Amino acid sequence: MNFLQIAQSRYTTKKYDPNKKVDEVTIENLKEIIRLSPSSINSQPWKFTFVSDEKVKSELAEFSYNNKQKVLNASHVVVFGVIKDAEAFENEKLTLLPEGVTSYYNRVLKPKGDAQVMTWLTSQVYLSLGFFLSATASLGIDSTPMEGIQTEAYDRVLQNGDYKTLFAVAIGYRDNEDSNQPTHTPKFRLEKDQIIRSI
Repeated sequence: MNFLQIAQSRYTTKKYDPNKKVDEVTIENLKEIIRLSPSSINSQPWKFTFVSDEKVKSELAEFSYNNKQKVLNASHVVVFGVIKDAEAFENEKLTLLPEGVTSYYNRVLKPKGDAQVMTWLTSQVYLSLGFFLSATASLGIDSTPMEGIQTEAYDRVLQNGDYKTLFAVAIGYRDNEDSNQPTHTPKFRLEKDQIIRSI
């Protein structure tokens, strides 16, 4: 399947088959793929937590609003976190990067203030989300990005330390009765001429 076909068939899964699990070899491949995600200036301000333990998933499910059943029934839940503050990023991540990169950060980004730096760091984690969703689809794995979670409660359950939860992604295999799959409910997207300009 080429990437266009993947884009046409991928969808946000609403109902998972709890009896189908993603095998460990595939999970290890996904971990390596997410490790290789792109980020501006190679900042990598993230932490990814792969949760398969049923007890921990049950705890997280209680803090997942309408996503509760997805968290319970999916094979894994991957929690995307961002480093807690600009100072931690500078001390733990920036020092690992080349001098030219640190110079750019200190000259262009840092003067904008901590709030703007955190907005920028958070944006990098969202870049990794797109990368991850594409990767799961390419491997035939279904996924559900979830912002509808109580992030502070997730942090408590996962003991996130220097990172704070932004969102999570349920992954696994769809229930055959999932009404959101494109064979049941055709995808709706705006037409190209409404959203794309060619100059």
